[in-house]
Amino acid sequence: MRDTTLPSADTRSGILQRPYLWVTIGTCALVFLAAFESLAVTTIMPVVSRELQGADLYALAFAGPLATGVIGMVAAGNWSDRRGPAAPLYASVALFVVGLLIAGTAVSMPQLVAGRLVQGLGGGALTVALYVLVARIFPGLLHPKIFVAFSAAWVIPSLVGPFAAGLVAQVFSWHWVFLGVVGLVIPALVMIVPVLRNMAPGQSSRGQERGDVPAQPPAPWALGRLAWASLAALAVLALNLSREVRLPGFAAAPALLAVAAVVVALIAVRPLVPRGTLAARRGLPGVILVRGLAAAGFFGAEVYLPYLLIEQYHFSPTFAGLTLTFGAIAWAGASAVQGRLGTRLSHRGAVRTGSFMVLGAVLLALATAALHWPPAVVIAGWILAGGGMGLLYPRLSVMTLALSDKENEGFNSSAMSISDSLGGALALATTGIVFAAFTTTTESFAGVFALCAVLAAAAVAVAPRVTTKTP
Repeated sequence: MRDTTLPSADTRSGILQRPYLWVTIGTCALVFLAAFESLAVTTIMPVVSRELQGADLYALAFAGPLATGVIGMVAAGNWSDRRGPAAPLYASVALFVVGLLIAGTAVSMPQLVAGRLVQGLGGGALTVALYVLVARIFPGLLHPKIFVAFSAAWVIPSLVGPFAAGLVAQVFSWHWVFLGVVGLVIPALVMIVPVLRNMAPGQSSRGQERGDVPAQPPAPWALGRLAWASLAALAVLALNLSREVRLPGFAAAPALLAVAAVVVALIAVRPLVPRGTLAARRGLPGVILVRGLAAAGFFGAEVYLPYLLIEQYHFSPTFAGLTLTFGAIAWAGASAVQGRLGTRLSHRGAVRTGSFMVLGAVLLALATAALHWPPAVVIAGWILAGGGMGLLYPRLSVMTLALSDKENEGFNSSAMSISDSLGGALALATTGIVFAAFTTTTESFAGVFALCAVLAAAAVAVAPRVTTKTP
């Protein structure tokens, strides 16, 4: 018998209408809080490091959550395929809250890093569980709209998060940047609880659209994938820390460790993504690969833009950060536009156009750094980059679910998140090595943006392969 307590797959309903209203608000609130926390920590970490005398662990406070997040993504994807997204969502929120509590009450930098590791584990699992929840609750025609809402929920914190975090740290204490979020996560989860409680394991809106389908045995535990995820996480950590390795009489040790870490990460990621992803096979593998390459090119360049404006153009940190705000606004705007266009803009067209926009923006950043062009060029370019990400990111999410079956929604959702995480992590670690390899800041910035341009160009090259047939 079909469980009629779930929302019916009435595609005439909007995501902010019954029966989807509270699910939409709750899931978007969780995405918002995860994004806010990520940006807030970036703002307050210099204060935290100074107060806790933990400069040596500064980088690990960022690299650690990214690495453990990969493990959380794989575990949540496998668990969701076995039993549905309810239990993984509860567990991920619990880990996220525990990590916030540990970090928020930290009296030493090792304790804070430990909290960040737990927080990353929960945050990675949360992302995957929410994607599977979307697949199980919302009908396919509403997927573009809910992913637009997710994009907005991720972008809005970039507008208010840094300022709000700095204000809280200044007026109260940096501890409340962590602890304050705890009080908001619980109400967001409560909004989703009624749907989770009534959802039978394995049920989805697609199943409702088709009618009753025979029960399928649960997917087996993929312990091997968890082991590979752990290895990939360790490789990411090793790459981030490779610059700190010093062996007497062996000056090449950092470079060799970095190369080894990249190779190990690529080997470890193969079982975690659809077969053929690293070979850019058409269809879902191409979708997953473009996601990782776009993330690598965009986020690898983004973190150096304020640095460039401060070092070479003497911007204040506040005004330099506005560049990222402009890009975030463009991301949200383009995401909304592509959602309204619907099928009038093909998935392939959106991904190709978005990839070209990101590449163009990174090339403008490269030219600005190398040729000392006016800063207005790179600022305008990053508006272009944000628009490109707003076009391609929601479409890649929609395509991932559209190309998935109920039995592999969790695996494919986790693969998309892993591609995001590892793409950005490997790019950030590698750009750090490139930046330190040159003797002048002009050369360093140019080298970073050149590497990111190569990654963005790779996304452009793979973009046509997101569909199984050529036009």
